[in-house]
Amino acid sequence: MFGLGFLDIAVIVIYFLAVIYIGFRSMKRVKNQEDYFLAGRRFGKLIQTFAAFGQGTSSESAVGVTTTTFVNGAAGTWSALNVLFATPIYWITSPWYRRMRVLTLGDFFEERYGSKKMAGIYAVFQTLLFMLALSLAFNAMSKTIMALTPKTVDQLTAVQLAEHSRAVELGELEAKDYASLTAGQQSRLETLRVENPRKVFSHISQPVLIWGVCIIILLYAVAGGLEAAFITDTLQGFFIIILSLILIPFAFSKIGSLYGGESFIESLQILHQKVPESFFEVFGSPTTIDFTWYYILSLSLLNTVGVMVQANQLTANAAAKDEYTARFGFTAGMYMKRICTLFWGFLALAAILLYSQSVRDPDMVWGHATRDLLGPLNLGLVGLMIACLMAAVMSTADCFMITSSSLLTHNVYRPMFPGRDEKSYVSIGRFLGASTIVGGALLAMTFESMLQQMKIIWEFGIVFSAPFLLGMLWRRANCRASWWSIGITLMAFFILPLLIPAVTPSLKANPYLLKMTQARTIERQYVAREMDVQERQQQIQQWLQQEQAGLNTDPKPQPLAEGQTFTRTYALAKKPIFWTKGISTDENGQFRGNGMLSLELILLDKCGFDLSNNPYALNETLRVLIRVAVPFLLVFLLSYVTRSDDKTMLDRFFVKMKTEVLPNKEEDDKHIALSYANTSRFDHLRMFPKTQLEITKWTKVDIVGFIVSCLIAAGIVLLLTLMVTVGK
Repeated sequence: MFGLGFLDIAVIVIYFLAVIYIGFRSMKRVKNQEDYFLAGRRFGKLIQTFAAFGQGTSSESAVGVTTTTFVNGAAGTWSALNVLFATPIYWITSPWYRRMRVLTLGDFFEERYGSKKMAGIYAVFQTLLFMLALSLAFNAMSKTIMALTPKTVDQLTAVQLAEHSRAVELGELEAKDYASLTAGQQSRLETLRVENPRKVFSHISQPVLIWGVCIIILLYAVAGGLEAAFITDTLQGFFIIILSLILIPFAFSKIGSLYGGESFIESLQILHQKVPESFFEVFGSPTTIDFTWYYILSLSLLNTVGVMVQANQLTANAAAKDEYTARFGFTAGMYMKRICTLFWGFLALAAILLYSQSVRDPDMVWGHATRDLLGPLNLGLVGLMIACLMAAVMSTADCFMITSSSLLTHNVYRPMFPGRDEKSYVSIGRFLGASTIVGGALLAMTFESMLQQMKIIWEFGIVFSAPFLLGMLWRRANCRASWWSIGITLMAFFILPLLIPAVTPSLKANPYLLKMTQARTIERQYVAREMDVQERQQQIQQWLQQEQAGLNTDPKPQPLAEGQTFTRTYALAKKPIFWTKGISTDENGQFRGNGMLSLELILLDKCGFDLSNNPYALNETLRVLIRVAVPFLLVFLLSYVTRSDDKTMLDRFFVKMKTEVLPNKEEDDKHIALSYANTSRFDHLRMFPKTQLEITKWTKVDIVGFIVSCLIAAGIVLLLTLMVTVGK
């Protein structure tokens, strides 16, 4: 069925039955909101680690890294590793969420700023973020699984066949050195790049696939709550690790069989001998248009401040039995993801050699590799891979679903309908969580590029990042300033950019707003590898054909030998400046902008900074830095000109955040009661006692753990470097 064998289908069915069983068994332990939303706060290090790993790792993680690495080479791994340098911060911040002793992160805004409305707005906003993140996960999973069930060329409709032909043409043009193309070919390349035609069409309908997975998630997660989610996440974590490793030995084995390598090291050497040298550049690759060093640093800053305010941070940490378990589990889980990222990138490097001539859509690489490497074995491994991809989606979706249901129930529904019994709140929580899954599935149908979705998700957290982070560390930050920051940031960076094009559709075709970065070429010197030699031979053959037709105006390309130093010209394609989803053509062939408008870049351009002269990555970096800086500046400046919040409320909040969580709930309740009775109890722990800063002195555990975390981050960078140099 759909190209899958009996064993493949059996593996998928067994996996589905297992997670559904876990869900309904966990349902029996749900007695109240804390049981449903936080599993009674009883999990230890193992489950906390895999829960953090699972909720932070979805199918778009593996597929997305493979996509960007397949296109850009080793430097493409930074599409996921851009948060690597923020990871050590988790060791310091994870105890925050456990010490809050609240049900949702929305409760933070209610306790810290005394505003139920702010908590409610945050709950709605985070739910929308989760829907967007789920859409990305569903999109990645569906694209990959669809690549496992492709139609043959003779099964395509006339319309699909025409699009397939254009995709083949685009692949042929992009495979050539841009300098060797005629003016007409260069123009055609630009047109096809904008269209981005598909080459692979599947037997499986994307909507049917997505809705099928949604039903499974709803069956187990809605029933069993966070306990079901975290226990299945532990199972799914092992599946994700299998997903990260299973293809690598088969890929290098195929390289060895095709090119004569008898060992893994020999296959690595073959990879280096044949794949262009530029694909092994970790930093500064000319193909990493979207991931220059300065863009990576700006994304690290964005993620450092943005990830802290994501509501699933509290869900993942607050379910731990104590704060050390929370910090250990979350940090370890995140580093597991970073290490798996290296494996995903490593596979993509092998895929460059194996599939660069046969796969047009890089989002399809993982699925194509699975079908090619595992399918002929008929051992159910394709079914295992599909189960792994679904597990990766489900491990993220269940956490997001439970988190959003707790936010909407506790911070929106409860204030509107107070005094209901626990059973009623759990029931409405199940319904609201299911709505989040459905919303994510609907959004998955509207996006084409996973990279664009990732960028929006990265930036979404900035709306509440300044009120959260400054609220945690600075007593002067107040409710009024936070409201102004939230309102201005939300309006300027999200609502107006979406609303203006919707209200005035003609702007999508406005010539000024279609402004793009200038096409430019750069030259790099490399040592020729086999693929470089083959490409040069194709260029010479093409030149000879054009010479016979009397069409040549350029000098004949010179033959190239392996080991010879040569200069390669790269064409950096034009990129839209103001539209988040790029520019496409309509039925009349007219260019139109898509997505949201970047108003901050329009303002910069109007102020005399001609952004078309900048590299695309520089414009993106400017946009990120503006979006990070504006909310913090607003809270900081406005807090000085508005009235401070109630002192008693602030004293209670900050003394609670200095009170360590005890594993026994009764003892912890007594511990926190002592703090409320004497709010100056831990003032000696303040790092800057005579200021408004509420930064606590670091303990030995803080210092040692942070140093170890930094060393692990450095080790991952070193490992990435070794992976692309071993066998060279």
